[in-house]
Order: sequence, then structure tokens, then C-alpha cells
Amino acid sequence: MNKLYSATAIALCFGTLAAAEGKLNLYVWSESIAPELIEKFSQEYDVDVSVDGYTSNEDLLTKLQAGASGYDLAAPSQHFLRIMIDEELIEDFGASELDAYDAIDERWRNQWWDETQEYSIPLAYGSAGFAVNTAEYDGPTDSLKYFFEPESDLAGKIAMLSYPDEVIGAAQLYLGIPFCSEDPDEMKRVLDLLMAQKEHVAAYSSDNIEGRLSSGEVAAHFWWDGEVVRAKGDGAPVEYAMTKEGLVGWIDSLVIPKGAPNRDNAIKFIEFISTPENATAQMNYYAHSSPLEVVEADKKYTKENAPALYPEVPVEMSRSCSPAAQDLVTRVWTQLLQ
Repeated sequence: MNKLYSATAIALCFGTLAAAEGKLNLYVWSESIAPELIEKFSQEYDVDVSVDGYTSNEDLLTKLQAGASGYDLAAPSQHFLRIMIDEELIEDFGASELDAYDAIDERWRNQWWDETQEYSIPLAYGSAGFAVNTAEYDGPTDSLKYFFEPESDLAGKIAMLSYPDEVIGAAQLYLGIPFCSEDPDEMKRVLDLLMAQKEHVAAYSSDNIEGRLSSGEVAAHFWWDGEVVRAKGDGAPVEYAMTKEGLVGWIDSLVIPKGAPNRDNAIKFIEFISTPENATAQMNYYAHSSPLEVVEADKKYTKENAPALYPEVPVEMSRSCSPAAQDLVTRVWTQLLQ
């Protein structure tokens, strides 16, 4: 999901977790795993489960790069998963040999971030774009133009995320520039677009998005599909824009960090959460699409009541970029926020 290109140094906030039978330590996106499944797994397997949350892929990457984390499972997005494989930070646990592998929708198997599907089982996927408060704005939303070049009701009343990954990706989609461009002229166009938009941006923030948008503090906010679905379900007057230029895609997968103290329990949990019944419960809680087989009749979010999860516009997945391309992204973002 939300990702930064530049790593954010954070201090390890806990000591090494105990390695003992009957334990499982998760480090996943905050509030991303259904509590009922944690409790169910704990009871079925007599395992003491602890869950810590992160809010960016960089937090996870930094912790794994720092050494033994004590965690048994994590859930990076696709391009960070590729980095973790290349840096030998996660285990080859033979994912393709598990029953969980057979539960993966074929379109999500053996993708470029894990070609032989040895390191990961996908958990959720979705997109990032912009959402509007329909009480504040009733204009068109079928193009990124209305967000990057706002006029009238949106002028001065939009907000961005506080990190560049999906924001710059969306700008590239709007301008027709490929992700991971190494062309300085192309990235200068991205910078020019964002600098022109800046006078209309009320906040660059990834916190309290629902509150900021629902209260009318801003009329549009860059956001994720599932969060919009959940906010709308709670009664917020929000809609997710289906922009003709496309949306920025992501997919998060379960992986086992190197040296995980409870590796066997991690594999048990992967198998457990990948059954159709449990994958359905997970999707119903998280409100993001499932790449696993689910029980269609029990699915809470359908195309009719949650169209944000079923986009009919192109969705392009964020990629792991070359150092040259990543440096240009960092330069654009740094100059924008100066």
C-alpha cells in the first residue's frame, strides 16, 4: 500500500521477542488483519499471537535491514517484496508447495516480484487515487485533471499523501510518463505539474485522512480504495474517483523474515488465512480485494455496493525502480516540499 522511496530511519521500539513454541509475532500494516481471525487461529492452534503495525513499507524494510526483528510474518507491497528478496531479508519457504498457493487467483501467481512464488502468498490488493466529499464537490471525477489541475470547488481544497510513491505514480499516469522513468525531462514535467498544483494543496498528510475529508476541511484527498469503502460504509459522504488515465495499484503479500523464531507457526497462519472461509472474513474486515479464493455468497463488498474495489479503468502496479529512477523521484519530492 502506502510506500516511500526514501527510507525513514526509525529506532527499534522493542527488544528481541521471545522464541518459543506456541508463539507467532506479526508485523503487518496497522489494523490490516481481522481480529476474529487472530483469535480463531490462536484458539485452533494454541498459539499466542502478537501483532505490531506499521504505516509504510519503509518502516518494515528499515527494521528488516537492521537485523533480526523477532517477527515471524510481514506483509510488504510488491515492489518492496522484490527488494527484500534481492537483499535476502526474507525466507524461501516454498510457498508454491502450500495449499495456499492453489488458492491464489491465477492472475496473481508467479508475478515479477516473486517469479517462482517461493517467498510469498498474496493477502490483499487495491488501488490509490483520489476521493471527494460529495457534499463539498459535485463536479466531474473521471480524470486526474480535476485533482492535479483543480478549479472552482476543488481549488485550495485538496490534500495529498505525505510521501511520494503513489502520488508521483498518479502524476505519471496523468502525464503519460512511464513508472520508473530515468528521463530527467519527463520527471521535470512531473515536478512542474506538482508545483503548479501545490498552491491548491491544503495539506500533505497521510494521517487523519477520513476526518479531514469527511469534515469538509478538504473537498478531495488522495486515498486508497478500501479506506474509501469503509468510510462510506460508516456514513461518510465520500466517493472514489475512477479516472480514465488509470489508478496506481498495489498488492500486499505475507512473507517470513529471515531468522523468524516461529517459522512453522508462520506457515500454519499463511495456510489458515488462505482458506476460502478465512480469506472471505479477511476481505470483509479489511475492505480491500482478495487475491485468494473467497466464498462469493459471504462476500460483504460486491461490485454493486463497493465499486471502488472493482475498477473498470486501468490499474498499473507500482514497480521497484532503478537507482537512477529512484533518485529522480526523491529529487522531485524533495523540491516539491521545500
